[in-house]
Amino acid sequence: QVQLVESGGGLVQAGGSLRLSCTASGRSFSRFAMGWFRRNPGKEREFVATTDWSGTNTSYADSVKGRFTISRDNVRNMLYLQLTSLRPEDTAVYYCAGSRRVASRSSSDFDYDYWGRGTQVAVSS
Repeated sequence: QVQLVESGGGLVQAGGSLRLSCTASGRSFSRFAMGWFRRNPGKEREFVATTDWSGTNTSYADSVKGRFTISRDNVRNMLYLQLTSLRPEDTAVYYCAGSRRVASRSSSDFDYDYWGRGTQVAVSS
């Protein structure tokens, strides 16, 4: 059974930092794209960041560009998201996603086949 499990969320003050981790099990994602998405209550799920299979090519939503960094460890089958200069509007549940079809980076949730249950990030002002 394929599982993606996020960790590292929490409550932080504006301007603070967090590091989210996503542990994958049940299959290797080393040849496929992975990404982070988030959802605020009452809002649609939105793209945050993506990396291609190698971790070399990445893309970010404009709202997080320059503040968040996505990375991956294909040996450990893990995905990370470093969040810095956090703002109250970054408050959301953050989800890890993995593809079994697409190798290049993708901001479309359509390209992802596996999803974690999410980890809550709350930023106080």
